[in-house]
Amino acid sequence: MARKSWVLSVVACGAGPAEQLGTLVKQAIERGWTVQVIATPSALAFFDAAGMEALTGSPVRSVHRKPGMPRSRVPDAIVVAPATFNVLNQWALGVADTYALAVLAEQTGMGIPIVVLPAVSGPLASRPQFTRSVKTLRAEGVSILLGPGGTPPPASGEADFPWHLALDEAAEMTGFCAA
Repeated sequence: MARKSWVLSVVACGAGPAEQLGTLVKQAIERGWTVQVIATPSALAFFDAAGMEALTGSPVRSVHRKPGMPRSRVPDAIVVAPATFNVLNQWALGVADTYALAVLAEQTGMGIPIVVLPAVSGPLASRPQFTRSVKTLRAEGVSILLGPGGTPPPASGEADFPWHLALDEAAEMTGFCAA
């Protein structure tokens, strides 16, 4: 019997750490995940989409597919990283005005394990809207990894964004362990 291929969707938002998105994708592939990348429109300016497609073997999706085009695979887990203030707030409100937000809205409703690694400044994380959005998404089973003050976990400057924490959490949520 063929071994199950575990699929991880990576949803990238337009924030500084997205420049290093390849680090997350490489770590996920090394752990045995089949990775597909979804990008918000603003995230596309932060990384090389063609290079990402070569790395994953699948297209980077940022817009809805045209009729007749193949669908992306339904993932076993999703990592949203870096996640922005804007995307987290829109997602919590049910706004689905981009492909990435539509995927997150639908797949949250499907109960797919989702891990969020925010890239949000302390002042933005202190806003009541952000606190409400985190609470709303967590109530739906979304795992949001936050450090003190609602910012990314410790040791998470742009140069050393803790991508591995999101992958650890996704593995824990799904029971996935590469053989």
